[in-house]
Amino acid sequence: MTKEKLKIVPLGGLNEIGKNMTAIEYGNDIVVIDCGLAFPDDDMLGVDSVIPDVTYLKRNIKKVRGFLITHGHEDHIGSIPYVLREVNAPIYATRLTLGIIETKLAEFRMPQKVRMNTVKAGDVIRLGQFEVEFIHTNHSIADSVALAIRTPLGTIIHTGDFKIDLTPVDGQMIDLARFAELGKEGVLLMMSDSTNVERPGYTMSEKVVGASFENYFKNCDSRIIIATFASNINRLQQILNIAGHYGRKVAVCGRSMEKITQVAMELGYLTDTYKTLIDINTIHRYPNNQLCIVSTGSQGETMSALYRMAYSSHKQVEVGAGDRILIAASAIPGNEKSIYNMVNELYRKGAEVIYDRNAAIHVSGHACQEDLKLMLGLVRPKYFVPVHGEHRMLCLHAKLAEEMGVDPQNIVVTEIGHVVEIDQKGIRLGQTVPAGRVLVDGFGIGDVGATVLRDRKHLAEDGLLIIVVTIDKESGVVIAGPDIVSRGFIYVREAEDLMEDLRVQCEMALDRCLDEGIRDWNGLKGALKSTMSDYLFKKTKRSPMILPIIMEV
Repeated sequence: MTKEKLKIVPLGGLNEIGKNMTAIEYGNDIVVIDCGLAFPDDDMLGVDSVIPDVTYLKRNIKKVRGFLITHGHEDHIGSIPYVLREVNAPIYATRLTLGIIETKLAEFRMPQKVRMNTVKAGDVIRLGQFEVEFIHTNHSIADSVALAIRTPLGTIIHTGDFKIDLTPVDGQMIDLARFAELGKEGVLLMMSDSTNVERPGYTMSEKVVGASFENYFKNCDSRIIIATFASNINRLQQILNIAGHYGRKVAVCGRSMEKITQVAMELGYLTDTYKTLIDINTIHRYPNNQLCIVSTGSQGETMSALYRMAYSSHKQVEVGAGDRILIAASAIPGNEKSIYNMVNELYRKGAEVIYDRNAAIHVSGHACQEDLKLMLGLVRPKYFVPVHGEHRMLCLHAKLAEEMGVDPQNIVVTEIGHVVEIDQKGIRLGQTVPAGRVLVDGFGIGDVGATVLRDRKHLAEDGLLIIVVTIDKESGVVIAGPDIVSRGFIYVREAEDLMEDLRVQCEMALDRCLDEGIRDWNGLKGALKSTMSDYLFKKTKRSPMILPIIMEV
């Protein structure tokens, strides 16, 4: 009987969407599942992305045997270039996933060598005391896998992001038989994707989108522009096939779309049977009724291709009257406003925009309730931990597992940093470990904290007032100033009386300091900030950031 505990250490992906990362630890061995990023919240001004805190992995770096990557979406691979600088362990992933990771690492010019290992569905590898099997699944990106991790205490199944597509575009259905076999053998723990747990029924097949596209291509004499997620290779394959059938050329547009298309073509995941793909720079050679443009920007991202087309800043594509634009994606929560603003601009240009869910031009890549039930029924785990979702989603998934016969005492809903422990006595919540959000701003990693964000928010909401004063070092008498500069607070020329009052208040505050013998910089700055802040709030009910600059001569 083993005395060691099996530890599940969630470092991301719980109580949030994105930033997926989970460590599995037993004895002196750790394997890490996924290494993703999340996109910043609206209040994270200037932040580019959010990555997991990997302090726990750094402290236990000698135990880390490798990163197991389930698929190539940003929320599962996006933080690899950052994390590998701190924890350089081998990566195990399928060919397409590795191809996307290699492209990403090339952008970051990684200083150290990264050990990349290609696996395919059905492969089994050994990492320390873990034996890992890769199982084929369906998702909105090709080459996705689930993981069966055999440990001395039993088998763990991590589904990754998945859906059950009985008619996938590439013909390779999720390996339900393998999940059923593992269920018969006995599964200790299942961790399952909770993203779509709030949606009843089954997730529709990707082929539904292909059928809808065909209807929009049929008898259309306009140029067709389709915005979709760059990573959806199977959707792009359907577009190529349909466009070829109707005699149209296809140009991909947008940096990420171009890169992933190139990788998929090189690795054979995308085939251009009709020779339809053309360079975006050559679209002027073809009439509109022979063109289809596939672009990024389905979420209304400011620098995306479709956004730039909508606002007439795209170099190659000018949207005009009669263009048929299909937005083949559902709005990620929080993006609705930017999407509708972009759609309004496209309508102003006379384009026909199809973006309604009823148009069936997008299906999810995540399992809905009936799919999740089927997976639970096949695997029949002893213990269950829902992953990949906000807290309400995890709770709903836990309830679903209970309905499917999992003992409520064997279901654990946890959060990042809160370790789940399993031993011969059962499952429980254990200790907490360092975990959280590390903010990436340009080349800065983790140097933007709560104080910096608070200052940015203050500046954005209330503006800045700079007070410049020159004083005599010996006597403390004001030689020049006070000069007041306003940025984002008031326009100086329109508030000359207020500015003059502020100068008077500054002079009075400095005179008081001189009378009271206050000569040090901190004392003078404190007096100026306090006086100005009180006066401004009384006069304007506003509280700009006040920055005194004192020079001594």
